[in-house]
Amino acid sequence: MSTSTTLPRPGVASDASPAPRTPRRRPRRGTVLTVILLVCSLSVIVPLLVTVSMAFKTGAQAVDGKAFSLPSPWSLEGFVEAWDLTDFPRAFAVSVFVTAVSVAGEIIISALAAYAIVRNWDRRLFRWSFFYLLAAMFIPFPVVALPQVRLTGIVGLDNPLGVAILHIVFALAFNTMLFTAFLRSIPIELEESMRMDGASTTKVFWRLILPLLGPMAATVGIFAFLGSWNDFMMPSLITSNPELQTIPVLQQMFQTQFSNSYNVAFASYLMAMAPAVVVFAITQRWVISGLTQGAVK
Repeated sequence: MSTSTTLPRPGVASDASPAPRTPRRRPRRGTVLTVILLVCSLSVIVPLLVTVSMAFKTGAQAVDGKAFSLPSPWSLEGFVEAWDLTDFPRAFAVSVFVTAVSVAGEIIISALAAYAIVRNWDRRLFRWSFFYLLAAMFIPFPVVALPQVRLTGIVGLDNPLGVAILHIVFALAFNTMLFTAFLRSIPIELEESMRMDGASTTKVFWRLILPLLGPMAATVGIFAFLGSWNDFMMPSLITSNPELQTIPVLQQMFQTQFSNSYNVAFASYLMAMAPAVVVFAITQRWVISGLTQGAVK
């Protein structure tokens, strides 16, 4: 007597088949990004909270070794001493002068250079000038620091004006590259229509091109402001008169003779970085929008 074997029909699972393995879940990409953003945020927020806390402490509270403790009571003693030690109104005025000249100069001169290069790209002189500016981006300031110090002293620019001029010169390559990318998206037909009405090249630039460069000009201006306001190396090397130093250079005194006055030092740091934080918080959206438009177009 033969025993028949029943074969499973196609599409029907057999009772003896092994259970399918449950795939191991991988961490979601959103979770990883959240953790990274949280760590990056804490690396900025925690030092900022310590700075604010130390700035509002008294001298006795600042040296007790409890950096993360809140002030009790809150005191403005550090701000008053920092205001007097750094002569803050004078230093603030010098920093504002250097920053204002740097921002205006970088926007106007870089825009003019980019306009000349883009509209004369078929000419070898302008095309190679652009490559020359790009090559200058790879030369760091410390390499040419000593010649610049000597040169500014000879021509009488060892002052805040000389610092602002050097800010403009050393940022010319990067800013021209940004403006060049943005200018290529502006149709030349707009200029031709103005020229048919008798407009000169100067009028075309100031009346048409510069207003259209508004988003990129805002981006360049923000970078120029942050770079000039927070710069330490160039003012410290170029400016010969200690009374005409900018705020970042004057902060160095809190690492020498006033190294133990933590509340005064942190109060001075807070006053120095407050304008940059406020400006960046207000204008940060223009940084992204300007770079995005210049890259996509």
